Amino acid sequence: MEQTMQMEAYLKERYGLAMGRIHEICTEETVPAPFSVYFHKTAEFLIQMEELKRSIDAGETRDYTLQQWERLNEALYHDILPEQYETSYGNPAYAVAELGEVHGRILSFLYAELRGLIVYAFEQRLEEIVVLLELFIEIYNCFEQEELPEYRQIQQIVYWFVSDYSELFAARRVRESVDPALDFAVRIVMDSDLSDLRYLYRYGEYVSENERRTAQFLNSLSEEEIAAMADTFTEGYRIGFAAGGKDLSIKRTVNIRYQLGFERMIRRAVENFARMGLQPVIYRAAVSTITKRQHLRIGYTGAAANRQFDYDHRADNAIYLDRKLIERKLGVMRAAYEQYRRQAREHGGPAVVETFGETPFVPAAKPEAYHLSERQQRLQVEADNESARLTNQYIIGKERSFTIIAFPVPEIGAEYEQIFRETVRINTLDYQLYRSMQQVLIDALDQGTAVHIQGRDGNRTELTVALAELTDPRRQTLFENCVADVNIPVGEVFTSPRLKGTNGVLHVKQVYLGGLSYADLELRFEDGMVRGCRCANFETEEENRGYIAENILYHHETLPLGEFAIGTNTTAYVMARKYGIGDRLPILIAEKMGPHFAVGDTCYSWQEDTPVYNADGKEIIARDNEVSLLRREDPSRAYFGCHTDITIPYEEIGCIEVVCAGGRRIPLLRDGRFVLPGTEPLNEPLDASCP
Repeated sequence: MEQTMQMEAYLKERYGLAMGRIHEICTEETVPAPFSVYFHKTAEFLIQMEELKRSIDAGETRDYTLQQWERLNEALYHDILPEQYETSYGNPAYAVAELGEVHGRILSFLYAELRGLIVYAFEQRLEEIVVLLELFIEIYNCFEQEELPEYRQIQQIVYWFVSDYSELFAARRVRESVDPALDFAVRIVMDSDLSDLRYLYRYGEYVSENERRTAQFLNSLSEEEIAAMADTFTEGYRIGFAAGGKDLSIKRTVNIRYQLGFERMIRRAVENFARMGLQPVIYRAAVSTITKRQHLRIGYTGAAANRQFDYDHRADNAIYLDRKLIERKLGVMRAAYEQYRRQAREHGGPAVVETFGETPFVPAAKPEAYHLSERQQRLQVEADNESARLTNQYIIGKERSFTIIAFPVPEIGAEYEQIFRETVRINTLDYQLYRSMQQVLIDALDQGTAVHIQGRDGNRTELTVALAELTDPRRQTLFENCVADVNIPVGEVFTSPRLKGTNGVLHVKQVYLGGLSYADLELRFEDGMVRGCRCANFETEEENRGYIAENILYHHETLPLGEFAIGTNTTAYVMARKYGIGDRLPILIAEKMGPHFAVGDTCYSWQEDTPVYNADGKEIIARDNEVSLLRREDPSRAYFGCHTDITIPYEEIGCIEVVCAGGRRIPLLRDGRFVLPGTEPLNEPLDASCP
């Protein structure tokens, strides 16, 4: 206790000294133009953070009116909102234009990194606040010299900041993932008056109309409706353990991820999980360069204040990424997992509420933004693989499970409430009915050596997917019969394809993956590996290939086809067509609306040696492919840390047919309709929707 008090006093002293210096920076003229404008403006933001911290520490914000909270929230994020972004130092293009190529990009990084102070102030994380203030001052001091600092000097300051404070940021991230004692968000969910929308602003996240209207809409629902949503979610999690033969009773925590506005459902879910013996672990999407992964937001989130800002800073780690720093960060993670070994072993895995309906985002590619070099791309791949292996070692893959469910946000359009209610209906479809029809598909697929998929009406897909071999068809099967457990809603059968013999072209006219839009996406496979790619997002082929390489291949030279599946949820497909929202659906629903193909790891990544069975008692033996089998020799060559599903909508399907030994073919779909006897009911929603 005494040591903690001494540390707190020491941090307060450092904080006071840092803020005193920053107040001086606001008025002094010791840095030449145009850098003086940058440092003055950034120092003003830091003083704004000082006032924010003071008002939170003093408890003043507890009595803010809703209007005061709204004004504060807008003020905190004002500078990076789209309306101001063209003249924000958070925009690397503007920073380079104003400050020059040598210093503009790295000072834009600093400006973006300092924005993490917003959430650190809300969470009262003084140490993180102090070290960021000191980073700003150290870089400012370099510009007070007679000559401008060289890029290398600033880069080294950032490098050693990341190295020195990996223990603070990366270790904290490990703890956040398994320790229920870090309950900042849990207290907001469980202790707030959720009918009073002021609670939304107490996270420190950006709050848009989506979050406000979502909360208002959920407040309008009955207890029974909220219970139905939450119960489907938590029951899917429980069934995931049961179906996988995993022991839920040895688990003590569950990670809940959601977007602000869903707290009423989340509160009910927390109560449901408590009856299973599980405490919630709820952590925020990362805001530090040390813990972020590109532009992805993993954890609970508010609105993205500006998706272009997030995209522009997705590769800021190019400033410092090298092997020594990777080893440093992995060492910190390993030590943190050792410290929280028991909590990690008792962690059950994530329960995720996804959202959909935002306007599809097509990013602008900016040469001024940082990009990883080819060497850094290879290092990042190695780091991601080792990080995944380390996590799997402590949060043991074969003992954990997950569940995911999705709901729309108001941005989807004027018919938001109708779409929301139809989504609830889709999430609660009769899984027994789907299981029986999907079994008919599986029985046919188990007779094949391959599946042939062909597009139509401008879809250029011409692909043969090779299947594993059954040695005992009475006890074995190739495809998992997936109903509403871990992947809600119901509706797919999937397998890990055999790579050798998987050849051809996968094409889709328009698709939305990982928050990014792709036009005319095409991947070419040779023996199951991606050997060519293209899309039509940008003017040049080089830009388009780079876009795919970064956001689908994740800097790997190639990826295997890790999954082939046939989605059967025609009800979801009809809803998408009815409201014209096909391009806004998350992959969680979209993958159930046609055949889909995942590049990257298999669905059984890190758990291939754990037997999995369908409801009919048959073991699903296609859990591996030729790449994942390399784990027995070298796990670094077997896993990629990514799995991206790409779905072809029914209307673009000319045929899907099982290719059997001897040349016999069994048609499953033709011209967007199911034709296998026993699957005809799947066409009923499609037929009913036709004029």
